[in-house]
Amino acid sequence: MRIPQLSLFIDNKPGHLIVPCRLLADAGINIVTLSLADTKQFGILRLIVREWQRAREVLEAAGLVVAVTEVLAIEVHDRPGGLVELLAIFERAGINVEYMYAFTARLGNRAVLVFRFDDLDAAITALTRAGINPVSPINLYDRLEEE
Repeated sequence: MRIPQLSLFIDNKPGHLIVPCRLLADAGINIVTLSLADTKQFGILRLIVREWQRAREVLEAAGLVVAVTEVLAIEVHDRPGGLVELLAIFERAGINVEYMYAFTARLGNRAVLVFRFDDLDAAITALTRAGINPVSPINLYDRLEEE
């Protein structure tokens, strides 16, 4: 259920985003999805890759600082109100969504969103009570490759 996510601080300057992307490409590691948030001085690049341990090693060997956090990938009905239904589960449970972003691929008739919560265990419990199982990393990677 928990998916390792790599987070990197990069300078918010031309040419700095390509560095980690090129390192991973040269190592044959595919980026499954990513998110980039910025300030005037730096950006936070968040990456999900299948071979996260090797990706971390490659990036750190090049001098980049990499943090690993756990996130959940959750299937959401891809229709108006689908996200609202999911967010209502967290609202009722008092769980804060720290950030989220989407996969570019769909799984059937559902979108897949990545969530970081202030309390990951509470989020998993709330989802389970609502009859929703987060997507496991293995199922996610395999299903995305089939698309």
